[in-house]
Amino acid sequence: MKYPHILAAFASEYWAMEEAKLMAIVGLLAMQADGIKFDAEEIEARIAPQTAAAVARKEGAVAIVPLRGVISPRASAVANSSTGGGATAEGFASSIERMAEDDGVKAIIVDADTPGGNVVGIDEAAAAVYAVRGVKPIVVQVSGTLASAGYWIGASADEIVATPSSSLGAIGVRTAYDDITAALEKQGITREIISAGKFKGEGLLGPLSDETRGYMQGRVEEFYGMFVERVAQGRGVTAATVRDGFGQGRMLSAAGAVREGMADRVATMKETLARFGAGPAQPQGRKLAPGRERRALALI
Repeated sequence: MKYPHILAAFASEYWAMEEAKLMAIVGLLAMQADGIKFDAEEIEARIAPQTAAAVARKEGAVAIVPLRGVISPRASAVANSSTGGGATAEGFASSIERMAEDDGVKAIIVDADTPGGNVVGIDEAAAAVYAVRGVKPIVVQVSGTLASAGYWIGASADEIVATPSSSLGAIGVRTAYDDITAALEKQGITREIISAGKFKGEGLLGPLSDETRGYMQGRVEEFYGMFVERVAQGRGVTAATVRDGFGQGRMLSAAGAVREGMADRVATMKETLARFGAGPAQPQGRKLAPGRERRALALI
């Protein structure tokens, strides 16, 4: 395999992402490293079909802000990359803040279909969503998947609504370490790390020491703690409820997520828009708890 260090660097990032999608990206990168080339359409079909073209828009006085595809730092700046375009946490937060300040917008709906992504900027994006509560109704409408980093963000909205076939969850954080010494040896490369600072060269080559492994686990736990606390705040439950329930890293169906308290109702985007006066359909699905219903609608 060519460029094993690139694959190792990708894997060693901290990810809050649905496992199957993350493995699909890793597999795609591995094939490309082996010399198999894909055109833009093939990459998009494998990773995130039709996500990059999504833009914020208005339906009457309702703003619709997309949160689609893989979420990673500056993802939209690398169009046709392995992320399939996707979204950036920074760009999403900026759109939310802009719509919150627009006097012509009476409610915000987040159009969500994302497997999650890199943890960088995610808690800040969740905070931007939470800041809208009490100012304007903000609802996350899931049409497909709201996983991991996507749920981290979405849990801070007034309510989460999902179409019947949608899936939600994958609450957790992961990283990986690839010992690439054997791969380098096959290429005739012997690498030696020269560094200054006690821990500067750790985790770059060879088997992990117990100390380095402990440090990496600690970083994962730190991000996971941030994730859990933000979800608990947004959903109005304890951190223990999130850790001991809410799928524990697994994805749940829309109905299962409602039963678990991770979402509020099952309905389509058309039905959600109708609730806010932006469509003809009548809403269907589970009735919200009175407190959440009032918070979501009383500000219109």
